[in-house]
Amino acid sequence: MRKFLFIIVLIPIVGALAWWYFSQRAFPDYGPSYREYAYVTNGKSNTVSVIDLRTFEPAKTIPVGISPTGIAINTKKNEVYVVNSGSDNVSVIDAEKNAVAATIGVHSKPYFIDVSQDGKRGYVANSGSDNISVLDLEKRIVIGNLRVGAEPGLARVSPDGETVVVSNRGDNTVSIIDAKAMRTRSLLQVCAQPEDIAILPDSSKAFVACTGSSQVASIGLKLGNESSDRVLAFLDVGKTPVDLALKPDGGELMVCDFDADSLSIIETGTNEVGSSALVGQHPARGIVTGDNSRLYVSNFGSDSVAVYDIDLGRRIATLPVGSRPDGLALSQSENYLLVVDTQSGDVTVIQRRAPRKLEPTEYSLLTLIPVGVHPNGIVVKAFRITNPAAAAKQ
Repeated sequence: MRKFLFIIVLIPIVGALAWWYFSQRAFPDYGPSYREYAYVTNGKSNTVSVIDLRTFEPAKTIPVGISPTGIAINTKKNEVYVVNSGSDNVSVIDAEKNAVAATIGVHSKPYFIDVSQDGKRGYVANSGSDNISVLDLEKRIVIGNLRVGAEPGLARVSPDGETVVVSNRGDNTVSIIDAKAMRTRSLLQVCAQPEDIAILPDSSKAFVACTGSSQVASIGLKLGNESSDRVLAFLDVGKTPVDLALKPDGGELMVCDFDADSLSIIETGTNEVGSSALVGQHPARGIVTGDNSRLYVSNFGSDSVAVYDIDLGRRIATLPVGSRPDGLALSQSENYLLVVDTQSGDVTVIQRRAPRKLEPTEYSLLTLIPVGVHPNGIVVKAFRITNPAAAAKQ
């Protein structure tokens, strides 16, 4: 009888524990109209992998052009843009259908695309033809090709949409384009092999990483009372700065120094390098959370992600991921970090949540999702479909 009573008492306890266990891992009920996808360019598969971030499962594989590299979202419409460097074009993906809706031809050897905040223009640097293609994203056509310096790697549009900054790797210059007039207004000599670009939220300054001279160029942009674009300073950082991650508030710029295994932090207001920190072998990409508190860095050489606490000024965790991590993205809630593992051909998903008892950290590996061959770029697009009834059938 005692044994029987013990079992009766134990059953609801076990059931409650089981419910708690699975409820902690259940995903929120977003409703039938909500969509959130990660899009991953697979450079050697000529495809884009789509991951459903409501369930963290592969959703679709979309054929695109040859050697897809750069990828960007449109914040004003449900479209994703993929630059195909091998076929010299841009694939336009309809995010609601997850299918290619159009293909826009550009010039030779494009690698990246940037989209204006109003969602109307796209800018593609064509490194093989020394020009910039300007795209009308509503009509899905090229409306201009603007001559710039030699071997442009990246074209970045300012938040106010007035200026496009182009890094020209072949002649160590930066072209400044008047976006409204669609003409080059300045050509500035900078440091060796300029690559990545970051522009402050108020559009007053641009920072350009020069991989060949271990420097970052600070450039004042023509704005308000300023009469011209000009180089303000050359800031010494670690060897081979490859990526610039700007805090959303614009106060600090995080520089990934690939061959110094370090992070350099630039105070953007004063144009000074405030500090540096070791983060792992060959840091390749960085991304800052929306509250300006955390920086995640993919360590290409040590198959890990470093978590850097910006307020504390130190690394607080190192998380193992797949082989040769590079591109990073955050989910809409920022509770999940997505890491593109270029050699192992997958995406590592890291979960952040309040740590429970006996758990050493707030981070844990959620899953590993296979994608294509040599994945590189990743973006996240979250939206709601306007027809919930039709959405429920998908």
